[in-house]
Amino acid sequence: MREQALQLLQWYDRHARAMPWRVPPEDRKNGVMPDPYGVWLSEVMLQQTTVAAVRDYWRKFTDIWPTVADLAAAEDAEVMAAWAGLGYYARARNLLKCARVVVTDHGGQFPRDHATLLTLPGVGPYTAAAVAAIAFDQPETVLDGNVERVMSRIHDVHTPLPAAKPELMALAQALTPVERPGDYAQAVMDLGATICTPKSPACGICPWRDPCRARMAGTASELPKKTPKKKVPTRRGIAYVTRRADGAWLLETRPEKGLLGGMLGWPGSDWGDAPVADPPLDADWYRLDATARHTFTHFHLDLTIMTARVPADAVADRGDFIPHGTFRPAALPTVMRKVYDLASGQLIID
Repeated sequence: MREQALQLLQWYDRHARAMPWRVPPEDRKNGVMPDPYGVWLSEVMLQQTTVAAVRDYWRKFTDIWPTVADLAAAEDAEVMAAWAGLGYYARARNLLKCARVVVTDHGGQFPRDHATLLTLPGVGPYTAAAVAAIAFDQPETVLDGNVERVMSRIHDVHTPLPAAKPELMALAQALTPVERPGDYAQAVMDLGATICTPKSPACGICPWRDPCRARMAGTASELPKKTPKKKVPTRRGIAYVTRRADGAWLLETRPEKGLLGGMLGWPGSDWGDAPVADPPLDADWYRLDATARHTFTHFHLDLTIMTARVPADAVADRGDFIPHGTFRPAALPTVMRKVYDLASGQLIID
């Protein structure tokens, strides 16, 4: 097992991906350690999101809030606006909660051990293992989608996911070395992302080519097997997009709990089979022919868009008018920005 880990680390020393939150292997060998705050921030952002999408967000967050104390002191609305577009907005709410607990309960220092990391808001087993290993060189085992794929192929595991997770974790733990566990954790994830890819894995240049049982059996392209997903349902809703004669837009802050909690959005209905909602104010409403569609993890959402122009002195029953000069469409969550993109052409102020 130690020899196999060494093979992977030698490969990583030559082929490690460059990432803004990562300390290169050569620097790490010379004693340079990553900032735990940066590691934690990257891992939270990377959940359900690609590295390509996260790079710029990570740079933006660390430019605006360079330390966990800076983030803990930030206004919720500012953080939610900066997060807009990354999706899975509960992560942003937990990001703030976690930062504040680290500052108030841990003196602004992230815990080093897996068990204590697990007590932080929004930190699950994977994130705790990743931070402990990468930031503190603790011999913890990471198991993300890339690692699951690598383990299933190396050991030719045909049990479908998610039932295979405990088996794959045990196999991954058996390979995790005591020496350089942080580099190893990143190496095995890099291997899955660049060599042992979901389709057309590059087995010929893989550092684990020889011990890979799936390669020998010719089953690599079939693995990991997955339990068929249930059909994704479609929900429907109504979004009311209103603009005053002075250019202001009517928006509201969504409830803290639930999807898009704490984010700005257009007043509208609940999302379900037959949405019903009273308009936020009396106006001549126009229904757009186009529908805004967005896909969440467990359902598709189709939003019917109603638009209206109203006088500069109009008052709404819900939400607040945001002056055009301070309204930033980029601060909206993606589904609400889709609504804006479709509706804004109808609401140009002369």
